[in-house]
Order: sequence, then C-alpha cells, then structure tokens
Amino acid sequence: MFLIANNTKDAIINRNIKASQVLVIGPNGEQLGVKGINDALTLAEYAGFDLVLISPNANPPVCKIMDYNKYKYEKNKKQKEALKKQKENNLEMKEYRLSPVIDIHDFNTKLKNVSKYLEKGHKIKVTIRFKGRQMAHTDLGREVLDKFFNELSDIAVLDQAPKMDGRSMFMLLAPKK
Repeated sequence: MFLIANNTKDAIINRNIKASQVLVIGPNGEQLGVKGINDALTLAEYAGFDLVLISPNANPPVCKIMDYNKYKYEKNKKQKEALKKQKENNLEMKEYRLSPVIDIHDFNTKLKNVSKYLEKGHKIKVTIRFKGRQMAHTDLGREVLDKFFNELSDIAVLDQAPKMDGRSMFMLLAPKK
C-alpha cells in the first residue's frame, strides 16, 4: 500500500481539520467566536462555503468560512502575476564584441543574434576592443557601432551612446517598447 503525501502548500479544509475548538471568522470577515469543530462545519455548510484553517498555530486555531476554490484561484492568479513581474525584472544584459575591422558576414551574424535577444526583451551591450595601433583610429570603431545601431534602429533604442572606456568603446541598446 502506497501513501501519497498531501501537498503541504494546500490549506486544511472541512473534515481534515483536527482541532476540537476553533475561532471562526465569517465569510464577510466578522468574528463568530470560538466554536466546536462540528458547529463550525455546520455554519460553513449552511452558508454554502468551506471551512478553511487559516492559522493552525494560533490558540485556538483560526478558521475562516470561504469558497476554497475561489481562494485557490485568486492565490494562483497572484503567484502568476508575481512571477511575471519577476521575469520582467530578471532580463539579462547580453554583451557582444565587435572589431573595428569586422567582416560583413560576421557583422550580419552578430546583427541577427542581437536582434533575437532584443525581441526577447534583453538589453544589449555592444563592445569594440581596440588592439595596438587601432587606438589611433577609434573613429573606425565608432563608425562600426553607428552602422550596427542604424541596422537595428527599427527594433532598438540607444540606451547609451558610444563611449570610450580604456581600450574599448561600448554602447547600450534596449528593445523598443
């Protein structure tokens, strides 16, 4: 014989409540006082609702008369909304490195990858690293970044203009709303 454990996240309702005396709260939030479990169940059945154990550790335990299915639905709805907001806040910053002398095919490949991430809602940091004598021609790097942004201007906005930082130049792109 196998026993399946109850989901600990679910509230204890109706006949599963083991306490003998409970503090009962009515469907409109009014306190009905301390009652025996059978009296509380009768009140809940009479009202057409369930008796839900809200606070099992209180003395006496607190039960509320409510529609349990509606309560579960509202709770799930709130959790999904919170998860949705959490996903919005957890968008990543993706970084792509280019070269001031990048080939057209490589440029287009990076462009395609960046556009996919922008459509997902991620922010993009595009970086160009200058090596050796390339530092004397940072204007070539700026041209590459400007061209990159112009290709993406229909789906992206410039969050931060191209800016030098040591041996590298970077710009930040954000998706259009």
